[in-house]
Amino acid sequence: MDPVAEFRQQVARSIHDIGQDAGFQKLSNTWLAEASRYFYSYNFTWLGRPVIQVPQDLYAVQELIWAVRPDLVIETGIAHGGSLILSASMLALLDYCDAMESGAPLDVRAAPRRVLGIDIDIRAHNRQAIEAHPLGSKISMIEGSSIAPDVIAQVKEVAANHKKVLIFLDSNHTHDHVLEELELYAPLTSKGSYCVVWDTSVEDLPDELCAHRPWGKGDNPKTAVWAFMQRLTDEGRTAADGDPLLFDYDKVLETKLAFTAAPDGFLKRV
Repeated sequence: MDPVAEFRQQVARSIHDIGQDAGFQKLSNTWLAEASRYFYSYNFTWLGRPVIQVPQDLYAVQELIWAVRPDLVIETGIAHGGSLILSASMLALLDYCDAMESGAPLDVRAAPRRVLGIDIDIRAHNRQAIEAHPLGSKISMIEGSSIAPDVIAQVKEVAANHKKVLIFLDSNHTHDHVLEELELYAPLTSKGSYCVVWDTSVEDLPDELCAHRPWGKGDNPKTAVWAFMQRLTDEGRTAADGDPLLFDYDKVLETKLAFTAAPDGFLKRV
């Protein structure tokens, strides 16, 4: 057997075995819950900016962007901007690889791949740091509610000028807000690309960890994902490109991560 194919089969078997091991999955969930008590995801930076993600999910973003090769990444929720910088760095690497393969000169500032971030409150020091970052030229930001009509109109205008769009939803984590985000942003997802909903893990955390938040068990991103996927089944939706909007849960990606802030949150458009 070809050694590359043999290695891929080995990896596939390992992922399958993880998915069948209920004890291992329970251990992973317990670890994530305990880590949340210490705000574990706050401990990391990406190219100098706080990213507020568990490391496994940073790997997931890298794999998704490399596989999808989007020319636009849309992110709701900015915080310190590390996630925007992560996406921009991956898009810059795609630009670099394309230039190396084609032999064309590389001008990162002029490259068409872009990141668009939306947040209801972009704090001045965060905006300044993002714009001053070496990758800041690949990032645009809109301040306002991600579900406000004027904001979504701007987002759609930007998306209409790009061929392949990848979505990350990570703003207000209440059920109603995330469900409305899915209604508005999921249709912009290109075929073969993803709409990723972060912090679906809230549904699985101990109640006391969300006691000071407006979201919690039964009212969070995961319940919104479940409701949206049911709507797609029962009612159907049309994507921005005019085709039926259909998503599958990417359980292979979720399983191989072993623990993630986005269980049932990796939605691949099919």
